[in-house]
Amino acid sequence: MNPAQLRFWADPQPIVDRLGKVFFQQLPRRPGVYRMYGTGDSVLYVGKARNLRHRLASYRVANPDRLPRRLLRLLTQVERIEWETCADEAAALRREAELLLSLKPRFNRAGVWPKPQRFLAWRVCPDGLELAINAQPEPGWSAVGPYGAQVTWIHRALVRLLWCLMQPECGLTGMPAGWFNGRQGTQVVIPPSPAKSMDAGIEFLRLLAAGACEQAARRLPPAESGFEGAVRDEDWTLVSEHFSRPEAVASALS
Repeated sequence: MNPAQLRFWADPQPIVDRLGKVFFQQLPRRPGVYRMYGTGDSVLYVGKARNLRHRLASYRVANPDRLPRRLLRLLTQVERIEWETCADEAAALRREAELLLSLKPRFNRAGVWPKPQRFLAWRVCPDGLELAINAQPEPGWSAVGPYGAQVTWIHRALVRLLWCLMQPECGLTGMPAGWFNGRQGTQVVIPPSPAKSMDAGIEFLRLLAAGACEQAARRLPPAESGFEGAVRDEDWTLVSEHFSRPEAVASALS
């Protein structure tokens, strides 16, 4: 028999006992962030939610058979909860990141220390257009940033997009082995083709760095197949959403 079926008493609800049911009933159904406090002003935990009422309601029951011990310890120490609404889930995620870095709550494990910042950089070399992820701006390179961990995914998407731009006759199926899946590493040289010069790639990156995503999109050639079109759409969505944000746009550094 399942040991959980032998329990004849109600699961504990330490937060409900301290804050009351009315607290949960008055929470907004909006995106936001919340801070859980212990004794005094010590912040124990910071979280974000797409729906504050739904998210915080998940903490009402401290079932010892279902919840991790770390979470059970947190729930028994919470004395009060403060929350604030945000415009959308993306804004809540940014606000959560700010609070984690500034407060460093004891029960949060991720996001409490700054991540290494890196730059997306490019330059012309004898063999083609070199695209890299650098720890800092380097002489002879153009660069945008600094960025966090997302720069790896942006770099991979840009390698595929630049290959389609500078090698239109080859397409994605003609990429060198491993490039499609990002196994080329953080530094890659994309050679020009007879149909396209390196200037095409440089101008494409310049437009992105300036936030001119619509102009950059017009530089990309038509997809040669449905598969290539689907990959291109996914890559372009990632790249354009990133460079369309005002905080992501930076001037190229020479």
